[in-house]
Amino acid sequence: MSEQDFFKSALADFTFEAASGGAIRHLADLGYTVKQITEQLSFPTPCQRVQKAVRERLLETGVLLLEEPGSGRGNAPSPVYVVDYDKYGRTSFRRARASEEAPEKILWRERIFDDKKDGRLAGYLAEKCGENGEEKSFVFCDFGLKMEKEPAVFERTMQVLDERARDYIYGLFQGQRVCYHRLNGRMREIAAALYEKEEYHSTCYFIKTQEKVVF
Repeated sequence: MSEQDFFKSALADFTFEAASGGAIRHLADLGYTVKQITEQLSFPTPCQRVQKAVRERLLETGVLLLEEPGSGRGNAPSPVYVVDYDKYGRTSFRRARASEEAPEKILWRERIFDDKKDGRLAGYLAEKCGENGEEKSFVFCDFGLKMEKEPAVFERTMQVLDERARDYIYGLFQGQRVCYHRLNGRMREIAAALYEKEEYHSTCYFIKTQEKVVF
């Protein structure tokens, strides 16, 4: 990227940050969907820009991972733009990267979920998250890939979910082929609802107990 292009990009990001960035991050932290956030913003912002900002926020806070948990590879640090002022008050932009600790590598103990022995998936996932903590529990998500490859089948599958859950998936995973989402209450409900209707199979990762569970 040329210096001029970099400056234009940094200026656009700075303008977006001033107008909407903080509000988007705050609403994303509260669990709002991309659609809800877009409707809440007072400054007109394209849905695609909101989607990008929400995804970046969830990557930054560790709610989303692009690499398999326990692989020893974490999310790449997001670029940070810093505004500098010279003695005449003129502004310039620097790009810096935030440092982060290397993630742990895990040798997983694998098992297959069995509802005859383990009970309902919703209760099982809640129990495992209680044992490991939500921040140490993840589920593999290939919604974006299925959305792209089999849109009609995917749309039928989504009818199992309520409107807010559908909006969350369409807003966050569209264009994102595969990733790993923290197994919070929302994702537990989504996974359990789809599994019970025999519409979804995936893998959960519980870092503290070093378990990989296929369901």
